[in-house]
Amino acid sequence: MSAIQTYVRTTAPRGRETERIGPFLATYSPGTAHPMLNYAIPDDGARPTAAEIDALTAAYRRRDLLPRLEYFTDVAPDLEKLLVEAGYELERRVALMTCTPAGFVDHPAPGGYAIREPESDEDYRRMRSTQNRAYGEPAEVTEEETERAKQSKAAGVVSALVEDLSTGEVVGGGVALEIVDGTTEVAGIGVLDTHRGRGLAAAITAFLTRDAHAKGAHTAFLTPGDAEIGRIYTRVGYRPAGECVHLSLS
Repeated sequence: MSAIQTYVRTTAPRGRETERIGPFLATYSPGTAHPMLNYAIPDDGARPTAAEIDALTAAYRRRDLLPRLEYFTDVAPDLEKLLVEAGYELERRVALMTCTPAGFVDHPAPGGYAIREPESDEDYRRMRSTQNRAYGEPAEVTEEETERAKQSKAAGVVSALVEDLSTGEVVGGGVALEIVDGTTEVAGIGVLDTHRGRGLAAAITAFLTRDAHAKGAHTAFLTPGDAEIGRIYTRVGYRPAGECVHLSLS
């Protein structure tokens, strides 16, 4: 678990501003207040003082951001209690799931669909727009967002989109982040509600996981939104390996 938390601590700051506050690495994404893109990560074994928690809270308040943390509980088992005592509330507790090459189960795209990497700016824009819509967010994607998604490939991020072959519409997408010390995170798996229930989420996950293993990753991990979504990933060979908590202070 420590290796996976170290991976997140290494990759989350990419493209973000960071600040060291006590046993926390605070990350801030320029140009957006989205809570999923602005959060702190604790050190392994973190047991902050009340003053250090207050300093972390103040750092986010100064930037008009929600004070927020995401981390795997096994690496800092005492932290949640300390944060709750300081007024933080649990947003959600989600499973951590991992997949090794030996446990991988391939899941090809169903008939009528094709999964591939984006090949153009327009591909990246359509993929990001589809992911936004799948998560209930505005469909609009700025040129800057498109450019960041495209440039992420140079950093080792692999993107995948799903096309409906009958219409050419992009109906799903996802990414596998860069491989660091044999570990990668699969994230952002989203399928439009009009195309759900056909195995597309599992197929995107399989595409990205298979590619990561082929490039030398011994561990791929993800954090499903809930148990029902988690069952999708078990079809590809992902198994529970721990939990991740999100806490924030309103």
